[in-house]
Amino acid sequence: MRWMTYRDAAGEGVACAFGESYRGLPASDLGSDLAGLLGDDGARLAQAARALQSAPWIDPLAVTRLPPIPRPGKIICIGLNYADHSRESGFEPPAYPAVFARYASSLVAHGAPILSPPESGQLDYEGELAVVIGRPGRRIAETDALSHVAGYAAFNDASIRDFQMRSTQWTMGKTFDGTGAFGPELVTPDELPPGAAALRLETRLNGKVVQSASTDELIFGVARLVALLSEVMTLEPGDVIVSGTPAGIGAARTPPLWMVPGDQVEVEIEGVGRLSNPIGRG
Repeated sequence: MRWMTYRDAAGEGVACAFGESYRGLPASDLGSDLAGLLGDDGARLAQAARALQSAPWIDPLAVTRLPPIPRPGKIICIGLNYADHSRESGFEPPAYPAVFARYASSLVAHGAPILSPPESGQLDYEGELAVVIGRPGRRIAETDALSHVAGYAAFNDASIRDFQMRSTQWTMGKTFDGTGAFGPELVTPDELPPGAAALRLETRLNGKVVQSASTDELIFGVARLVALLSEVMTLEPGDVIVSGTPAGIGAARTPPLWMVPGDQVEVEIEGVGRLSNPIGRG
C-alpha cells in the first residue's frame, strides 16, 4: 500500500493509493492521523484501507501535500553510512553508526520548497532512504527488526554545511527550518524487497544526476539500524530513521556545488517514489 498525508478545507487527511489514484478522508473520520494508524501489527492500517475503498477520490494537485508523517516523535539520522561518502567526507567508514537528530520543524513535503536560509550560502543535498517505525520496541533483535517497520519514503537531508561544521556535533547544520524534504508517500514493506534492499537511489539537481547508488551499499542496513538504535531508545510508531546518503554531495566537489533559490532537486528511489522540491528563500 502507498499512503499520503494531505491538508484541504476539511483539515488534515489520509489517502491511500488505488492503482494510480488516491482515495482519502479527513483524519478525524478515520479516528487518527497516519502515525496513529500504525503500531498494532498493521490491523488499524488495514482497517483504514478498507474504509478508504469507498471514499472520495483525491486529486493530489488540488490539496496540500504534507510529509507522510508530519510530526514524528523522533527523526534519527545516520551519517557516513555509505563507504564512498565516508571517504569523500574525509572519514574512514564507521564501525558504529554516526547518529544525529533532526526535528519535525525542519520537515517539508513533496513539492514544497526547501528553504535556503539567509544565514548561509552552503545549502547541500543528501538523498536518502527513510524508514518509518510501525511496531514499538526496545532492544529489538536484528532478526525481528523488519517486523517493526511500517514503511519507507524518500528523504532529502538538506544540510547547511558551514553551520554543520561549527561544532563537533552536526545538528545545527542539519535541522534548519524547511530543509528536510520527506515523501512523497509512505510505501509499505509488502511493495518492496525485505529491508528495501538493492533499490537504486538517485539525486538530481536541475535534471543532472549528482548521486547514484544502491541501498545494498548501506554499511548498516535497515534491520541493523533498527536493532542498534533500539538498544538505546524505545522506537515508537511514526518515528523516522533517515538511513544515510551516498557519495556525490556538493561539499565534496571542486568547486563546491550548493543549491540556490530557483534550483530544483529530486530524490528518486526505485519502488519508493520521486521526491521533488524547488529551492526557495528562507
